[in-house]
Amino acid sequence: MSRGVDTAAGSERAATDDRPATGKRRRRWLSWTVVTLLAVWAVVRLGGLEQGSFPAQLMTVTPYAAGIAALTALLSLLRRNRPAALAAALVCAVFVAIVAPRVFGAEQPAADGTPLRVLTINLFGRGDAQTVVDLVRRHDVEVFSALELTHAEVERLDQAGLKQLLPYRVLQPEFGATGSGIYSRHPVTELTGLFTPLGHNMPAATVALPGGTEVELVAVHPDPPLGRKEKEWRTVLRTLPSASPSVIRVLAGDFNASLDHRPFRDLLDRGYVDAASQVGKGLTPTWPNGRAIPPIISIDHVLADRRVGVGRVEILDVPGTDHRGVFAELRLP
Repeated sequence: MSRGVDTAAGSERAATDDRPATGKRRRRWLSWTVVTLLAVWAVVRLGGLEQGSFPAQLMTVTPYAAGIAALTALLSLLRRNRPAALAAALVCAVFVAIVAPRVFGAEQPAADGTPLRVLTINLFGRGDAQTVVDLVRRHDVEVFSALELTHAEVERLDQAGLKQLLPYRVLQPEFGATGSGIYSRHPVTELTGLFTPLGHNMPAATVALPGGTEVELVAVHPDPPLGRKEKEWRTVLRTLPSASPSVIRVLAGDFNASLDHRPFRDLLDRGYVDAASQVGKGLTPTWPNGRAIPPIISIDHVLADRRVGVGRVEILDVPGTDHRGVFAELRLP
C-alpha cells in the first residue's frame, strides 16, 4: 500500500515539474510563430508579392507591423527567448526602413512656376457641403476632385456657395457611390480617351491656369481590392495615365491604395510623387473617419508629376463622410 502511494505521489510531482517546461515551450512556439508571420509579411511587402484580396488588404496596415514586431521583440526578451527577440528586432528594422521615409519628407525639385492648390475629398454622398465650401475658401483651392458625388450633393455644394468659388466643372454625378467630379476656379476642358475608367466614374480635364499654363487632372476612384474586385483595382491603377514630358498631370482622389501596395508604387514609378510623403505626412491616415475607431490607413492621395514641387499638405476632416480630405499646395515647373 505504501509503495503504491509513493508511486502516485512521484507521478504527480513529475507532472507538476513538467508544467513550467510545457508552458515555456508553448510561449517559445508562439513567439517564433509571430516572428515567422511578420518575416513573411516583410518579404511579401519588399518583393511586392501580394496577390489576392486578403494580402492586398493586409498591405494597407503595413506601418503597424513595425510596432507589432517591436512588441514581439520586447516580450521575447522578457521571456528570455533571445533568438526570437533578435529575429523580431531585425524584422522591426526592415519595417521601419520601409515606412520611415514617409515622415521625413523628400528633396523637392527646383520648381518656381505657377502655383496650384488642389483638394480631394471622397464625399461619401453626404459630406457636409458647408464645411467643404469653407475649406475651399480657407485654403484658396483652385481645383477640387470630388469622389462619390451624387446629384443631391452637387445641389447642396452649389447652394453652399461652391458655384461662386469654383464655377468651372466637369461633373459625372450618380445616385450612388460611382459619381465623381472636377471643380475648378479656372476654365476646364473635359479629356476623353486618356484611359478607361472601371467601377467608378473618373473624369479627367485640362485646367487652363493663368499665364497660359495647362495641367491635366484626373479624379481617381477605383473600387477597393475586396474579393473579385481586386483584379479590377489592379487594372485601374495599371491603366491610369503615366506622367508625360509634354504636360503636367495630377491624379487626385481615393485610390483605395497605400504606399505599401505594389500597383500603387508602380504608378508612382511612372513619373509621380505622393504629395503627402513629399512633406513628411505620408503616414497620416485618411480612412475611416467619423467612426468609433480613428482613421488607420492612408488611401486618399494627391499624386503630382515628379517635376512639381510640394509646398504643404493638410489632411482635413469633413463631417458626414468616412474619408478625410487631402489638400496639397503645388508649384509647377
